[in-house]
Amino acid sequence: MSLTLEKFIAIEDLNRDREFILNSYSINYLDSSQIAVKRLFDLTICFLFITIIGWWLFIIISLLIMIDSKGPVIFKQLRHGKNNRPFYCYKFRTMKYNPSKEFVQAKKNDDRITRVGRFLRRTSMDELPQVFNILLGEMSVVGPRPHALTMNREYSVQISRFMCRHYVKPGITGLAQCKGYRGEIKDDKDIRFRLRYDLFYIKKWSVLFDLYISVLTFKCVFFNNENAY
Repeated sequence: MSLTLEKFIAIEDLNRDREFILNSYSINYLDSSQIAVKRLFDLTICFLFITIIGWWLFIIISLLIMIDSKGPVIFKQLRHGKNNRPFYCYKFRTMKYNPSKEFVQAKKNDDRITRVGRFLRRTSMDELPQVFNILLGEMSVVGPRPHALTMNREYSVQISRFMCRHYVKPGITGLAQCKGYRGEIKDDKDIRFRLRYDLFYIKKWSVLFDLYISVLTFKCVFFNNENAY
């Protein structure tokens, strides 16, 4: 590894502005060969998905969203990425369009969620546009899930080393989500366990670990998705 987690924490405390951006460092927890392998894994998965499934599935989902409710098909929101740099995270829109409304975390039986949106969220298909974030180099297939900026600001104050989960690129899926910690953050215990799993993943990363989490994700979508709403 090119940099230990402890050294990163020391650097992070000295070089973060109000928006949590590390302006003067490009910090990699993985070494150059590991970064290249992980990037190749991401691009391979994206290419296979888009050529086999994505090209027609995106058309169907887009049409259903347009028929079901007014507003754009794609919803974008600023999230923190690697080294705490903000990026626009893409999702299929699952809620009634209201551009002026401030961020409020989705809850169970949320009346803002559309009919099509409820199905997309239940099956996690609302996250599929993030393959474009992967192609842009902003996300990975597997990694800590990115949170909204307001949530990160809150938890970075409450929880020590919380922003260290941005040591690597955020992912479409992650170890915490496969262990049941997904969807609404209900209490302090919930977010702390997510952080533990995220930091464990960062320390133990390997291609086989990414493959394991990818397979486990499909199992969770079909058999353990009670927190997807």
